[in-house]
Amino acid sequence: MQDVFLFSGSIENNIRLGNNDITRDRVEWAAQEVHANAFIQKLDGGYESEIRERGAGLSVGQKQLISFARALAFDPTILILDEATSSIDTETEQLIQQAVERVMQGRTSLVVAHRLSTIQKCDRIIVLHHGELREMGTHNELLSQRGLYWRLYQLQYSDEKLHVTGDALSDAPLESGLA
Repeated sequence: MQDVFLFSGSIENNIRLGNNDITRDRVEWAAQEVHANAFIQKLDGGYESEIRERGAGLSVGQKQLISFARALAFDPTILILDEATSSIDTETEQLIQQAVERVMQGRTSLVVAHRLSTIQKCDRIIVLHHGELREMGTHNELLSQRGLYWRLYQLQYSDEKLHVTGDALSDAPLESGLA
């Protein structure tokens, strides 16, 4: 969720959510897979570090990484990500993107996002506007249609050229604004 809920207690217990069937090795593996291990190891107590209610003292990105480690540790068959990359700084975004990709591997995932970088590699993107389904397809298919998704992409990447694999679009300069 965009507002990760962490409990007071150790980082390890926050990842395993009290499920003692999840071993310490699995907790550490999950944290490594989503790149949370690096910041956890820097904490005085590592995985035993106590965090305060709601993760006070941790950055939004660190909380998100812990939540991704939690998801991997539990290995769900269906995963729902709700604005998982909102409210993060640019430096953390790349780590979060890699974590999202890792967590989604091998499972059905429903991803709700306004940040298009979060969904570009999804198998199917559904564009909703005012509660109505407006477009559906892959990232490249939607860009080539030059519809609502394409305009949203232009707004988010107005300083860059469109990046589409293959010959779907040229690298023409972008216009800004929604029509």
